[in-house]
Amino acid sequence: MELQQFNSRFGKNDTIWSEVIIYNGDTIPAKTYAVVNVFRAMTYAMRKRNEAMTRLRNAVYVTYPYARKAGMILNDMNVHLAKMNSESEKKDYVKSMEKQLKKEFTDPMEKLSVYQGMVLMKLINRQTGNNCYDIIKEYRGGFSARLWQTVAFFFGSSLKQPYDAQGEDHDVEIIVQEVERMYRG
Repeated sequence: MELQQFNSRFGKNDTIWSEVIIYNGDTIPAKTYAVVNVFRAMTYAMRKRNEAMTRLRNAVYVTYPYARKAGMILNDMNVHLAKMNSESEKKDYVKSMEKQLKKEFTDPMEKLSVYQGMVLMKLINRQTGNNCYDIIKEYRGGFSARLWQTVAFFFGSSLKQPYDAQGEDHDVEIIVQEVERMYRG
């Protein structure tokens, strides 16, 4: 039967169109369903891993803008310091930048948790290529760097922690790339 004959014999509301499969002469209705993912209940280990990832994601979201700005500021400082000749001029410039940074970042940094501070140190290492200990040592001296390293030790951290995007910091790298996609829009 042709489609025109079929349409003239029945009204437009008399028929429900459906897909069919013809198998060995039998006409079988075919349905296409949306993909349904079936998951089992989360185990204790899965729940803990999910909580840890959520905590890490929140810490990266909070601290990444500061790490990004720190990277830009340090690069800018290095360019300015390279143009300066005398040590006293460099020292004065570093002190003036330190005052400016303290004024701008003291309040937000005091509100960070210890965990967020550890994540921030990782992200600063990622942005600059140097760990926080080396940065402090370069701009403030070895004594100051050792002092802050001792403080970090008492909080269960280290200023010398490396950033390994392929190893232990792979989760951080994935989240940072997610955040960078948001910045690009």
